[in-house]
Amino acid sequence: MPTYVAFLRAINLGANRKFAKDDIKRVVEAAGFTDVETHINTGNVRFTTPMRSRAKIEKQLEDAFAKDRGFDVPTIVFTTAEVSAIAAEAAALADEHPDLARHYIYLLKDELPAATVAKVEGLASEAGGMVVRGRAAHALLGPAYQAGQVDPLNAAKLLGVATNRNRAVIDAIAAKWC
Repeated sequence: MPTYVAFLRAINLGANRKFAKDDIKRVVEAAGFTDVETHINTGNVRFTTPMRSRAKIEKQLEDAFAKDRGFDVPTIVFTTAEVSAIAAEAAALADEHPDLARHYIYLLKDELPAATVAKVEGLASEAGGMVVRGRAAHALLGPAYQAGQVDPLNAAKLLGVATNRNRAVIDAIAAKWC
């Protein structure tokens, strides 16, 4: 049975968008998915299902989350092979850019059109640059990056539905589940 990893967006922000990992696990299991496991409290969940359509899986999860929480929870699903490939790409990019201060990976619901990829990758500044590979956009931030900036390259608005994780989280998930 196929195994997937879902990344939840915009949870555990403020007082009204709480969604603890034990609750995520409970809701995913109640929605009919099996072998459910979560990783830290930022909305990372692994599960198995005989379903093969990423769009249908995302919709089923989003509907279950909205019903349980009372607010929308955009959900971005990858196969474990895709997560492993994203982690490998991140490692290769880090090797190419040994002076990185931070490496964030935006996980995209949909691939970007070529023109949008060009815009995103054209946002390079003294803070760093972006590299887009399929449904992952890597924010490669150098020493000029100011810690605490949420979107120092102003890329988020171009990415569509997305959520981000730092490279350490992606590496840990790939090592644990892929």
